[in-house]
Amino acid sequence: MGRMTVRAYAVERAGGPVQRLEYEPEPLGPLEVDVAVTHCGVCQTDVGMVDDAHGYSRFPLVAGHEAVGVIEAVGSAVDGGQLAVGRRVGVGAVAGACFACEWCLSGRQYLCADKDDTVLRGHRGAFATQVRASDWRYVQPIPDSLASEHAAPLLCAGITVFSAITRNGVRPTDRVAVVGVGGLGHLAIQFLAKWGCHVTAISSTAAKADDSRRFGAHEFVAAEEGLERVSGSFDFILSTVSADLPWDAYLAALRPQGTLCVVGVPHGPFGFQPLSLLLGEKRLVGGLVGSPAESRQMLDFAARHGIRPAVETFPVARMDEALDHVRRGRARYRAVLEF
Repeated sequence: MGRMTVRAYAVERAGGPVQRLEYEPEPLGPLEVDVAVTHCGVCQTDVGMVDDAHGYSRFPLVAGHEAVGVIEAVGSAVDGGQLAVGRRVGVGAVAGACFACEWCLSGRQYLCADKDDTVLRGHRGAFATQVRASDWRYVQPIPDSLASEHAAPLLCAGITVFSAITRNGVRPTDRVAVVGVGGLGHLAIQFLAKWGCHVTAISSTAAKADDSRRFGAHEFVAAEEGLERVSGSFDFILSTVSADLPWDAYLAALRPQGTLCVVGVPHGPFGFQPLSLLLGEKRLVGGLVGSPAESRQMLDFAARHGIRPAVETFPVARMDEALDHVRRGRARYRAVLEF
């Protein structure tokens, strides 16, 4: 079968605008899978890449790493029974790993130094009619009960918060807090509530109190009112915001041996008093996306418990508008492109 021309949506310079870019894909490797994209989430990370916020974007750049579609072609070494042509699948932030280093062999492929990031590798992500996974193990079958527009944001935002919960040993009996009710936070609230935890949402936007409760939060704290009344309350706090927070106050909100997990990217260095961490044996940890096995667990958990992102859909012709919507923090709560 002849190779099909891929129609991608690229930016030629930082900030856009989006322009069409057509390219002929390389021959399919033995472990590779081509997926015809039907839906793709717009993540804050995509906007950061488009805007070259971190200084390492290379142009022309095709962003997009929350893709759902159908398998178009598989390599010669791919199990066609599990990943048959025509099956609905997802490709997330990582599209492959070496599967030979100590991290991969212990199931922690997200720490692989040679992992294949969907956007960073070759800079041809999923804002396109087709995306290629370099390893079939990173192609996730989508449960039938999950609509494609709901599955797409789970492939990055969903797995980021889900793996933070599982890898930090959060228990159903724990009292937890989610900082920020946004693209990550509104999913974290749902996962933690279905996990069995007592969930408190903390936000600088008081108007999100009702939404927080709709997502499953038991309590809401307006951040500007301060955290004094919840001091010493939480076993686990998940920070999902891209902001510099009063870290001492958040560490003080933990119970002894509690964990503050940061998955949103602060603008500046962490600043806190050492005793805020040392007294009470508290932990400050970072979080990443998950392994292929964790992603499948997350999709299954979301399907079984009715966890769904709140999405706003945009036809691909309005991609510039969708990017700006996310850039300005206006999405409620995830933007998804339809191809």
